[in-house]
Amino acid sequence: MPAETSVVCPSCGSNVSPTLLSCPSCRGLVYSDVLKQLALEAENAPDARAAVAAWRKALQLIPQGTTQHAAVAEKIRVSQAEADGSKEPFSFQKFFQKVWAMGPIGLLLLIASKAKFLALGLTKAGTVFSMLLTFGLYLTIFGWKFAAGLIVCIYIHEMGHVAALMRYGIPASAPMFIPGFGAFIRSHQYPANPGEDARVGLAGPLWGLGATLISAGAWSFTGADAWAAIAQVSAVLNLFNLAPVWQLDGGRGFRALSKTQRWVACAALGGLYWLTSSGLLIILLILAVIRAISKDAPREPDHQMLALYIFLATTLTFLSLIPVKQGAGI
Repeated sequence: MPAETSVVCPSCGSNVSPTLLSCPSCRGLVYSDVLKQLALEAENAPDARAAVAAWRKALQLIPQGTTQHAAVAEKIRVSQAEADGSKEPFSFQKFFQKVWAMGPIGLLLLIASKAKFLALGLTKAGTVFSMLLTFGLYLTIFGWKFAAGLIVCIYIHEMGHVAALMRYGIPASAPMFIPGFGAFIRSHQYPANPGEDARVGLAGPLWGLGATLISAGAWSFTGADAWAAIAQVSAVLNLFNLAPVWQLDGGRGFRALSKTQRWVACAALGGLYWLTSSGLLIILLILAVIRAISKDAPREPDHQMLALYIFLATTLTFLSLIPVKQGAGI
């Protein structure tokens, strides 16, 4: 967004705040001149990925809910599909089938293939410094084993968001830790539609599930209580993030679900509570019902996101029930 204290509306000449996207006087687009340049840049882009980048910049300068916003979002969808080219679109269903077929050893190999990407965040001084501060806090409370394991699990969760954003050509920062509260990333653009936003949101718990499974596997193999504690807490944190509220990952995932699908998700959460009596599921269920009766649901269903949400809720719920001895993290 331009840094001027005020900008001139190109339609009526009024001075308006640079934070406004439409002029209060004439309702014209404040950044129509910039939008024309970005549209020209996208149309003359050397490849589809460059076009996606230009259209995404344009989308940030158009008010949501307008026909122009919908039109640019559609251009992003088309350009993104063209950028993917002949590559087969990513499918969570096929991903899970591949992991299941490979077995535990294949899963470890798959995770190892992401090691180079996971190391990217550790090249940022801010990430490392905030990570060390958080480690120091957890160290004094829980001991070094639990502190280190939990930080790694949180880091992997956040890098899942980064990976999803990069897939859509959206720049994102490395994770920054807040001692006692977790971590966050900053994206410099917003996903173009609820489907993209849902996939970016649920990518965090999906990668977090991978970290939880590794911890649970280490506990199963070694019998070390610290691994059990790490796996349980990681599962609880990722399950909590599935709460369909505010900017939590579940809230973003629910954006892509139709009203009927939201009720299906409610039924799944209710069934999980009936099976496990997990108190956290009550919170998720109440919030899911609120979202189900709201009027912001899209008309078109997103079956892939519904399946992923239920899969994550189910696996994380049962992983959160791993028995942990008191003081196991120390």
